[in-house]
Amino acid sequence: MKALPSVAPHFLALAATFTMLALTGNARGTPSTPAASDPVTRTEHDDRQDFDFEIGSWKTHVSRLQHPLTGSNTWTQYDGTTVVRKVWDGRANLLELEVDGPAGHLELLSLRLYNPQSHQWSLNLASSRTGVLGVPTVGQFKNRRGEFFDQETLDGRAILVRFVISNITANSCHFEQAFSDDGGQTWEVNWIADDTRTNE
Repeated sequence: MKALPSVAPHFLALAATFTMLALTGNARGTPSTPAASDPVTRTEHDDRQDFDFEIGSWKTHVSRLQHPLTGSNTWTQYDGTTVVRKVWDGRANLLELEVDGPAGHLELLSLRLYNPQSHQWSLNLASSRTGVLGVPTVGQFKNRRGEFFDQETLDGRAILVRFVISNITANSCHFEQAFSDDGGQTWEVNWIADDTRTNE
């Protein structure tokens, strides 16, 4: 699940990503080697399967830092559900999150798209409050840990955003979002979500 910035005005303020999509290709004369841009070819590790663990229904608990990068330590809690559906035979998936807490009701949608050339995923987020997709957060999985990055503004300041998916098991997974206002030297976590699979 792609989390949101921790204050409502910045839920969809994802600016252009600083992660470059490195295009790959094969030299001529090696027809036995599949082209990286071929969306049908499967490799030993198929990156298109990276999100397969999340397909299904989940119980979700969210902790959100109310005022990030201000020195505040005031968190608010939410509980609800997440449903993830596979699209394009796994080359995309659609997440729907709906949670409630003392700070109100959140309905979020995340469209995850796989790029077969860069072997990276883009996470494209929208809130029901605005109905607009934000600029994608881009990254990939390594050793069953996903890291995704983008750049945005918070209270007029340029910041970096890091989104991490970790502790992946058959029935649980963990998500964290963090902001940095010093070029990535230090990070402050502002969104934590823990999902537990349901039988639905």
